[in-house]
Amino acid sequence: MKGFTILIIVLFSFASSCRLGTKKKTENQQTGKMTIESVDCCEKGLPNRLSDAEKAQGWQLMFDGTSSDGWRGYNKKTFPAAWIIENGTIRCKGDDSRGEAGKADGGDIVYSKQLFSDFDLRLEWKISEAGNSGVFYLGREVAGWPIYKSALEMQILDNDKHPDSFRGKEGNRKTGSLYDLIPAIPQNTKPVGEWNSIEIVCYQGKVVHRQNGAVILQYELWTPEWNAIVKKSKFPGLNPEWENIAKEGVIALQDHGNDVWFRNIKIRILTDK
Repeated sequence: MKGFTILIIVLFSFASSCRLGTKKKTENQQTGKMTIESVDCCEKGLPNRLSDAEKAQGWQLMFDGTSSDGWRGYNKKTFPAAWIIENGTIRCKGDDSRGEAGKADGGDIVYSKQLFSDFDLRLEWKISEAGNSGVFYLGREVAGWPIYKSALEMQILDNDKHPDSFRGKEGNRKTGSLYDLIPAIPQNTKPVGEWNSIEIVCYQGKVVHRQNGAVILQYELWTPEWNAIVKKSKFPGLNPEWENIAKEGVIALQDHGNDVWFRNIKIRILTDK
């Protein structure tokens, strides 16, 4: 397909020319403009629907707007009661008393119909005041482990009021960041209660985060530069082999104990077939 061919060229160009992470804002923005076409990942029209063009391009819905079909708790067989389907969204119900630790029937949820390797993931989210959540990808379900011991996370946060915004290094825990690893630049999150659109493109270890139409970070897995970044983060203390991210894994939404809403969750598999 023409669109996929363009994407492959873009990502190979990115792999050969860009630096890991977002150390220089101007350089990263220029790289994004030159090598990655800006795309608004939230099309106008009915939410949780695919257009005929999207269907022809191979997009598939991960959430139909009315049921939890395809989703279950991480390392569970059922859909947790802390998550509900509400007004065309998947909502994690906040509970000030439980915080990050969660409650008996809470926890992260995973898309269970298949594992993903090379993909283009798009969705919309909105967060509550002082809220925290995230989107995990390339994660593994390991008995007794939380998902963050194996998965990459695109952070979702109220940057103004959640304390995690002021932790980490150089803003690498703010919204859109590769959590505790690479900061998102620019910080273009909309105010609390408004919908944000995000996109995660992963192809042969080359990864791009886009938010509200702008490239906010890009990096490459399984390289010496990648290993050096991980070494300086919190993750080796959680899993000594954390840098060896799986080449195929689950996509998950995080329950951090706060209200968060998701909709328009769609994905396209990137292959040469």
